[in-house]
Amino acid sequence: MVTPPRGDYPDIQPLNDAGKKIADAWDPAKDEAAGEQCKGYAAANIMRIPTRLRITWANDTTLKIETDAGAQTRLLRFGNPAPPAGPPDWQGFSIAQWEPSAGRGPGGSLKVVTTRMRPGYLQKNGVPFSADTRMTEYFDLVKEPNGDQWLVVKSIIEDPQYLTRTLIRSTHFRKQADASGWNPTPCNAR
Repeated sequence: MVTPPRGDYPDIQPLNDAGKKIADAWDPAKDEAAGEQCKGYAAANIMRIPTRLRITWANDTTLKIETDAGAQTRLLRFGNPAPPAGPPDWQGFSIAQWEPSAGRGPGGSLKVVTTRMRPGYLQKNGVPFSADTRMTEYFDLVKEPNGDQWLVVKSIIEDPQYLTRTLIRSTHFRKQADASGWNPTPCNAR
């Protein structure tokens, strides 16, 4: 994966002056020295990084999404669980629920709301998000006529500290026939 250079954030138009100042001063060596090399792999960005996903049920009420990029694990909890004790982590606290489709028949989206994220980056090149960030995601499965299956993830990010308005992004993942390319690698700040 190629990390964009410092100051390259044209796709994040709602970034305010405070966010630009931090992004323009980004130094990956400082992140590494501080043990913060996973900032770019936090929940608000992990689904934007080129990665493979492994999606399984951790238990009856928790969907687990593992990424090979950064070797991250997101836990999407159904129901109304209490947040875990302790400080926020990179993947935050995610509550999931199924939303039926607006039309007739099967379908619908998995809606996930994530809060309690440890501050990190919206892009690997230092574009920040704060501890006050709230991310709402919609996961949809799409099947093409040729049989290809896609997971489309729409992310709606709200951060009163670094964004002037809501940031909306989408990412597409094509289902692979097997896990032969699965290759977990640690976080890298560069």
